[in-house]
Amino acid sequence: MKTSIATVAAVALLLTAGVASAQAQRGPRADANNDGRISRAEFVDGRIQRLQQLDANRDGQIAVEERQAARQARRAQAADRRFERLDADKNGQISRAEFDAARAQRGERRAERAGERGPGMGRHRGRRHGGHMGAQGQARGPLSIADAQTRLGQRFDQLDANKDGFLTQDERRAGRAGREGRRAASPQAPASR
Repeated sequence: MKTSIATVAAVALLLTAGVASAQAQRGPRADANNDGRISRAEFVDGRIQRLQQLDANRDGQIAVEERQAARQARRAQAADRRFERLDADKNGQISRAEFDAARAQRGERRAERAGERGPGMGRHRGRRHGGHMGAQGQARGPLSIADAQTRLGQRFDQLDANKDGFLTQDERRAGRAGREGRRAASPQAPASR
């Protein structure tokens, strides 16, 4: 599928505005009513809303270009936030003193987190699993929002161990532990870099 540069730029502009708006609102919370449980609607609808925000042309699918534009917008916003954190005196420049102070704070936070995790508990360095990527990290094509909604419903049913229609913190923890166990047991494709 050929895409013009103007189309990609338009999608990037729309997504930048959409992602900025979503981040300002902080998006829907998984537990919207703060009752300590997540209903099926809360689980599925919140995630679908985030996908719909990525669907710039509103065709019900998230194209490769839409995902790439959203990723670029997130990276640009993250860079802006990092710069603002480093620029302590808010003069639009980062001095050596500001840089060194931020670096020292990062080192202190890392040491604290390492102490909290305990021995042998390293930081996860893998990719986030929100992308629609193939085994070698290549995009597989458009992601259908309707298919994602179906899969999310199935995932909710798997996680809802007691079948009461709600996910508790314990059920979510068990689901994460099971997913991490499956990931550790599955053979990893060699990274091509």
